[in-house]
Amino acid sequence: MKPAKTTYAKQYRLILSAVHMVYRLVNSTYNVREMSLRLTRLLCQFIKANSASIHILDPEKKKLKLIALYNNKINILHEKQKDLKKVTPKEKKVTAGYSVFEKRFIGLPLVAEDNVGAVFIARGRKDPEFTEFDRDMLAVFAEQSVTAMKNLQLYEQQQRTILSSIRLTKNLLEKKGHWLSTHTPDYFNIVKSIAEQLKIGEEGIENLYYASILHDAGAIDVPYEILSKTSQLSSEEFKVIRDLPAKSVDLIRPVEFLKPVLPIILYHHEQYDGSGYPSGLKKEQIPLGARIMAVVDAFEAMTRGRPYRQQLSIAEAISELMKNSGTQFDPKVVAAFQALSKRKKFRNCLSKIKG
Repeated sequence: MKPAKTTYAKQYRLILSAVHMVYRLVNSTYNVREMSLRLTRLLCQFIKANSASIHILDPEKKKLKLIALYNNKINILHEKQKDLKKVTPKEKKVTAGYSVFEKRFIGLPLVAEDNVGAVFIARGRKDPEFTEFDRDMLAVFAEQSVTAMKNLQLYEQQQRTILSSIRLTKNLLEKKGHWLSTHTPDYFNIVKSIAEQLKIGEEGIENLYYASILHDAGAIDVPYEILSKTSQLSSEEFKVIRDLPAKSVDLIRPVEFLKPVLPIILYHHEQYDGSGYPSGLKKEQIPLGARIMAVVDAFEAMTRGRPYRQQLSIAEAISELMKNSGTQFDPKVVAAFQALSKRKKFRNCLSKIKG
């Protein structure tokens, strides 16, 4: 009896540890993709599986949306249709809501009111067979994770709805034809390339994407006669334009998931030497994303021109960026821009943004 008690105690501790780990995972992950990838690693660690995978269904279309996989070496994320079609009949069965328990393969559906997807673990032919306790452990992981996944899916749906509304506002501004709405589709490609060159992470690049779309959203409250003016702005008119970043921030502040984007939008008119606006920040006080956007904004303005300012060539604009490196612009951002400008793909983006 003593060995049995020891075994039960060990199993109990494992279950508690699993619950605790999933709880920590849920509270530190903010999207379905990342949570799925991290959960597969946890499953291999706790259940000693050779591989673990998670299938997630699109909550609206009820079709397979992504597969997260871990094989004890690398994490893989499948989102392309050709990869999603490679699932086996057994995996399709579990994703449809059925459980499978075999010697070296277990699959459980992820169900929270409706079917969210499925979770799988597998072992090789020479590995020990799965036990009932292994299945119970997998069930603990599934039960602890599925509600969080459902909530994340709903959250992501809300994000898409809000972004659609904000993009509608941007489209209305573009129909007005004012000079603030001239960003080309390649604008963000340039911003992203610089961010990658400076080794900004995926989350930072995502924030820059939203900032690129929304940094002039506040223009909806700026008088049309100022936005459409073709001559130099007066001091009073320029003051209205200087207030634009704050107006944009006020417009999107209620959107919770855009909170990290606000400093980028608010401070992308700051200058490296502290002579910018609205707060006179300088050097590292200015968010890196804002420093990147300041350089790309300036390049776009110089190469596309303004009704009151001469249009420059790509070479002339890069020369201007270098001339103002260390004063108006962050030297490392300018250096990254210059280095990338020697690459064909980046150069093509610069040509397109020039128009």
